[in-house]
Amino acid sequence: MPTPAELFNLTGKVAVVTGGSRGLGVAIVHGLAAAGADVVVASRKLDNCKKVAADVEENYGRRALAVSCHVAHWDQCDALVETSYDHFGKVDVFVSNAGMSPLYPDLASVTEELYDKVHGVNLKGPFRLGALFGTRMYEGDGGSIINVGTVGSLMPSWRELPYTCAKAGLNALTVGLADAFAPKVRVNAILPGAFDTDASKHWPSEQRNNISAPLARMADPEEFVGAVLYFASNASSYATGAILRVDGGVTRRV
Repeated sequence: MPTPAELFNLTGKVAVVTGGSRGLGVAIVHGLAAAGADVVVASRKLDNCKKVAADVEENYGRRALAVSCHVAHWDQCDALVETSYDHFGKVDVFVSNAGMSPLYPDLASVTEELYDKVHGVNLKGPFRLGALFGTRMYEGDGGSIINVGTVGSLMPSWRELPYTCAKAGLNALTVGLADAFAPKVRVNAILPGAFDTDASKHWPSEQRNNISAPLARMADPEEFVGAVLYFASNASSYATGAILRVDGGVTRRV
């Protein structure tokens, strides 16, 4: 019977994290590296990725690769997959964390451009990356794909409707990929609630100050890492197609 430390140990694994240069992504990258994984830090801004990668190498002694990738563009998704495999020879864990949710005053103000941009980052890109990484993992030794969604996909509000619609699609994608790549690749999703990141600092004050959850507070990004490590490691060896809420127990949206 493996010990808990052995179950969560990622030594020798390679993990790719999109949206890895800020917010929850940085915490995820650090958590995976602390558990022993080498990491690929992917985001649109290469300089920010390089900074996070340098921090990983300095603080954890793990190998880290910075890659610029706008996940809404499939050619860049393809390049991220090829670059990751060319550099490390394999990928064991893929965390689809890149996301965006622009603010708007009312639903009628949502433009076609905004709608398409939000769906491109939150669903179109994860579909392509999930298909590519899943295929490569299935052809190799297997692996784990983790989609980062939102509790809003289950309880949407008008304030972020294009975003929550796309993330609802991500929930469906999670189940579909789990079916497509079983039994060698496990695919699961984590739905965060209100986390105190640079993105949430732009929320309206009533949204930040009225956290409708039993735990009655915003969470620190580090509080998300345990769920990622669970799905990334052998601790979740019999979990696939699962959708886990990490939201403080939200019962309604403001």
